[in-house]
Amino acid sequence: MPGKLILQIETATTCCSVALAENGIILGCKEQNERNIHASSITLFIEEVMLHAGKKYKDLDAVAISMGPGSYTGLRIGVSTAKGLCYALDIPLIAVSTLEAMASYLIDKGDLGKNILLCPMIDARRMEVFTALYDTQLNIIESVNAKILDENSYNNYFVNHKVIFFGDGSDKCKQLFSNNPSAEFIHMENSAVNLTRLALNRFNANETENVAYFEPYYLKEYLIKPPAVK
Repeated sequence: MPGKLILQIETATTCCSVALAENGIILGCKEQNERNIHASSITLFIEEVMLHAGKKYKDLDAVAISMGPGSYTGLRIGVSTAKGLCYALDIPLIAVSTLEAMASYLIDKGDLGKNILLCPMIDARRMEVFTALYDTQLNIIESVNAKILDENSYNNYFVNHKVIFFGDGSDKCKQLFSNNPSAEFIHMENSAVNLTRLALNRFNANETENVAYFEPYYLKEYLIKPPAVK
């Protein structure tokens, strides 16, 4: 019996990533971490992954998208691509929180120990990050928010837990918490692979999006500044 074939797209950060999974097993992944390549690379990456796996577009059961928060432009490109495929192929769209997917992937990698909290971070501006806080069962401890970091940002959690910071925004924490024994830093780049377990779970639970009306989760409004007067 054929498995559930899901194309997974991640464009919420500087990493442009596409993965193909069948019943939660990765068949192929193509990604590159470089600014401003999403528009020119996303469809090429999809073609390459499908070809590598020996699959045709008609074989797809769904497309899963990393829905944000993250880069406004990256999210627009990724979601537009996913919606176009879903519309053309008449298959469902699955949306997965970018931060939740990051935490899920770290949990799936192995035993993290006791009294651990996971803090995925996506770079915003200056000392601001898009972040959330999860326990090792993926329960939400602190909901998705835009946080301006300072030396007291996680004091109440450090008392009884070790907090693992990861993602492209976590470097901002190092200067604040690098000497704190309750803080740990793990290098991790965003990847479409992160979506695998959650995307399959949502597909099996029939938790899909309205393709026509779905929008990325930007968290903050995109501000267009007028050009400077010369």
